[in-house]
Amino acid sequence: MSTTGKSRARSAIRRPPPRRTVQARRSPWPRRLIGLALVAAIAGVGYLIVREPFGEAVRDVTLPLRHEDVIRQQAREKGLDPALIAAIIYEETRFRPRTSSAGAEGLMQIVPETAQFIADRSGGTQFELRDLGTPQINIQYGSFYLRYLLQQYAGDEDLAVAAYNGGETNLNDWIAAAGGLEAFDVGDDIPFPETREYVENVAERRDEYAKHYRKELGL
Repeated sequence: MSTTGKSRARSAIRRPPPRRTVQARRSPWPRRLIGLALVAAIAGVGYLIVREPFGEAVRDVTLPLRHEDVIRQQAREKGLDPALIAAIIYEETRFRPRTSSAGAEGLMQIVPETAQFIADRSGGTQFELRDLGTPQINIQYGSFYLRYLLQQYAGDEDLAVAAYNGGETNLNDWIAAAGGLEAFDVGDDIPFPETREYVENVAERRDEYAKHYRKELGL
């Protein structure tokens, strides 16, 4: 083969293209994950900072508590569960004292006749109706009456609470109609829907106050 032929033969052979150095592309995910982790960490710190104050603010609206020092004092003096006193106040007025259409006064909604009965039994000879507007006196009278009702019904809280709402005379009539105390059932034998619901609500609120306000109520 001639020199020219050899040259043509070489040119006919295709040479492989030159190698190119290819750098591996870095995935954006590690950076994204780091960013997300930082955001989560910052959010977590913020949550820890605001969680407790926010929780207390919500609790103060949904399950308020006021005058806990008076509640503790009355519970201690009269042998009562402070969470039960708080639950009755909540159910009566949500800790916002008022005068009802029936003339009941203050935080624990004491009617004048009951207040006079309590004053006579407790030696409060200087009782005046306007005194029921004072939280300390109102809680004192309400706690005295609750203690009295518990004694009347052998310490049965449901019966005492039913009498607090529906009246002692009514409750005694309902018990008699049911065939006596042993046959009486709070859920079935109270004809007033309001009183049945009242007893249930007070029991639920008592448990909630005992759970969320242990320190404040001295439990």
